[in-house]
Amino acid sequence: MAKRDLKTYDSMRDFGVTAEPSSQAAVKPAKALRFVIQKHAATRLHYDLRLEWEGVFLSWAVTRGPSLDPADKRLAVEVEDHPLAYGDFEGTIPKGQYGGGTVMLWDRGYWAPEPGFDVAKGLKKGELKVVFAGERVKGGYVLVRLRGDKFGRGKRNNWLLIKHRDEYIKEGDGEGILARNMTSIASGRSMEDIAAGKGSRPTAFMTKKAPKADAVWQSNHDPEASAEAAAKQADAPKAKAADQSAVSARKGKPMKSLPDFIEPQFCKLVERPPVGPNFGHEIKFDGYRMQLRVASGKATLRTRKGLDWTHKFSAIARDGAALPDAIVDGEICALDDDGSPSFAGLQAALSAEKTDSLIFFAFDLLAAEGEDLRPLPLADRKARLRALIGEGTPRLRYVEHFTQAGEAVLSSACRMSLEGIISKDLGAPYQSGRSTSWTKSKCRAGHEVVIGGWTQTGSAFRSLIAGVFKDGKLVHVGRIGTGFGKDKVAALLPKLKALEIDRSPFSDKEPKGRSGTKAGDSHWVKPELVAEIEYAGMTGDGNIRQAAFKGLREDKPAKEVEAEVSPASTELAEPNPSVVKSKPVTVKAANSAEVLGVRLSSADKPLWPNGGDGSPVTKLELAQYYEAVGPWMLPHIKGRPCSITRTPEGVDGEKFFQRHLMKGASNLLTETIVSGDRKGYLQIDRLEALIAVAQTSATELHPWNCQPFAPDVPGRLVFDLDPAPGVTFEDVIDAAREVRDRLEDLGLVSFCKTTGGKGLHVVTPLSKAKLDWPTAKAFAREVCARMAADSPDRYLITMSKAQREGRIFLDYLRNDRMSTAVAPLSPRARPGATVSMPLTWTQVKKGLDPAKYTVRTAPKLVRGMSAWEDYCDSERPLAAAIKRLERGAKAAA
Repeated sequence: MAKRDLKTYDSMRDFGVTAEPSSQAAVKPAKALRFVIQKHAATRLHYDLRLEWEGVFLSWAVTRGPSLDPADKRLAVEVEDHPLAYGDFEGTIPKGQYGGGTVMLWDRGYWAPEPGFDVAKGLKKGELKVVFAGERVKGGYVLVRLRGDKFGRGKRNNWLLIKHRDEYIKEGDGEGILARNMTSIASGRSMEDIAAGKGSRPTAFMTKKAPKADAVWQSNHDPEASAEAAAKQADAPKAKAADQSAVSARKGKPMKSLPDFIEPQFCKLVERPPVGPNFGHEIKFDGYRMQLRVASGKATLRTRKGLDWTHKFSAIARDGAALPDAIVDGEICALDDDGSPSFAGLQAALSAEKTDSLIFFAFDLLAAEGEDLRPLPLADRKARLRALIGEGTPRLRYVEHFTQAGEAVLSSACRMSLEGIISKDLGAPYQSGRSTSWTKSKCRAGHEVVIGGWTQTGSAFRSLIAGVFKDGKLVHVGRIGTGFGKDKVAALLPKLKALEIDRSPFSDKEPKGRSGTKAGDSHWVKPELVAEIEYAGMTGDGNIRQAAFKGLREDKPAKEVEAEVSPASTELAEPNPSVVKSKPVTVKAANSAEVLGVRLSSADKPLWPNGGDGSPVTKLELAQYYEAVGPWMLPHIKGRPCSITRTPEGVDGEKFFQRHLMKGASNLLTETIVSGDRKGYLQIDRLEALIAVAQTSATELHPWNCQPFAPDVPGRLVFDLDPAPGVTFEDVIDAAREVRDRLEDLGLVSFCKTTGGKGLHVVTPLSKAKLDWPTAKAFAREVCARMAADSPDRYLITMSKAQREGRIFLDYLRNDRMSTAVAPLSPRARPGATVSMPLTWTQVKKGLDPAKYTVRTAPKLVRGMSAWEDYCDSERPLAAAIKRLERGAKAAA
């Protein structure tokens, strides 16, 4: 790609006077886009932000410097493009020269556009979404051009630089980063030292000079930040300009004619993306895989099995017909309001036969210009594809990829609620069929299943019975009980009834229904329909848990739906709980071990003197417990600040309650910043993180009750039933059932769990809506107050010990912004190694013994457990419940 014009820059300087580099200064090529921030004491002190792009530095003068507070909007005045060699300039610009004054290299590193963001289009529009990985500035920012300040209009092009919300924000302390960093990142000098010419010259970053100094800089660089930026850096021609002549020189094999169809290449599922600069990472699209064939101005779109679906996507075919003769591999998707792929939106568009707004994302070029390109390396094929697609059309888009540190790309994709990433060997040829040169890593448990039947109660549709093929036989994997709206059921039932058969199509034992389900409720079908689902994880015996229906996949034959098993990987990434399998424990030494690749020291240290069966429970057993129940537990703690109780000397020793992420903590743990608190809170977002807290002897987990990744928004209400001495557990059971009934009358769905002690928790999930914590807490208090008013001899809502004798304390105080409740399945630092066990309401009856649920017994019980299986589908808005409560109060009055 040609460099941008630097004539303006050169014309503004006299290089016989100033030491600034000219546009002709040589610069080392790099695999990642670089940035620098220079502190500049000119007429006014400011900070110059420079982003490498198309062979130059795009430049802005940021009047007050970058801020870490999203509330701060920094004015950034766009100035002329600068040469890349300017990234090593530190010194004094003589008076009388443009920008005269002292210049310090305040920060430098790598940058990338946010995944999926098109920089060229953004520059035209006046918006840049970038991610920095410097030594000081990290994370996401947006540059927004002020309305009316467009290229060529007015004297200045004014933008705003605003911090995106991520783990690097510092609310209320945005400028602290400037005050804490007053010296050069490259030379260690102050502005005064630079102005006086004191100290050593800066280490080089951009130019060919001082290779040893450059190596020193790299060794001092934050490897995690560098990897994160490199991971997000869009690869391809602009980062590999020096290699383009070699790419264009390589040719594919001559072809006599363009094939009608080429069998696609497919991915292997892995837990973690591969690492290394030879891999490119692409966003995983949630759509239909399609092959676009263009010949003599006619375009054809075929499914992964070669079916001609051109008629379904006529608008995309019209756009594709304008391309030269070629075969392009890609995926057709619908985008939601946030610009993310939506499978439900794709299904709706196909059902309504309104597909003009769908997009074909092109990620590989198999043939073009009479050449078979499949033998060429992927990097060459993508370079040819980019040139073929060019700027694209509203319906045809080239798919960028990111190099290095796939873990960071996956983490970014997951934060954006995308499905995952595809990692591809940039040096590999195109291989039809499933190949290890393409792998996929998922953010959420999603999969295709074969429909083997459905259940209904009377005439009401209830669930789908799902399976996958194993060795050519259909194996039952569970039921899909949520995700069915009226429109979906109306479209689905006729297709099911048309395939109905008398016997179960499953080769294994006929699946059992839920408690109370009659055999006559099950209807069997020929295993021909494929459903796309999401689910919370897998049970120990391989069944899907909390599965939700997304839609039918008409593009994929049922016989291709096989159980996905991901091989073990040594690299860390966002795990997919649906494919995490128990790994053998590797004993490193007499007193250490590994679980899920996480090292445990003092593995044989007893944490509980008695696990309920007379023998002690060790740290290793705690880690194995978290490994076993983690896939079930994670949806209830992920994305929420989580306090932990640590017992390094065992539960009978001193206990430490930890809320914040401490210095030296495992990088498997997430640090989240909460508004109003400058200190980062601990958060557990992955299975390996549970093992990491086990290493610290964390014997209790207490997450906030907020919505995931939204600490200011209530996500559930917890009613803690705490009995005083003398109150029987049967009385607590009666109280829990009364709370359930009262919530049900208000339109809320509730769930019950033991606390691991003498009480019970009743939990009701809330839908994400405009709701604050004071309102949620007031509602919970009112529910409890009415119970206490109706039965003052049984309940109270004050903590006074003097008044509690013989009564149950209805603790509503857990429903506050920073309040916590013990997580479902969390162990307790109490005798017997008990856990907080989720229950069905049929289990909440006379004879229930909380002491039987322990670290040793719970893993087996979780396998196939039906408790809380409808939790995610039971979220209800609190506003309607509040209105019902108010109407009840008026009626009573």
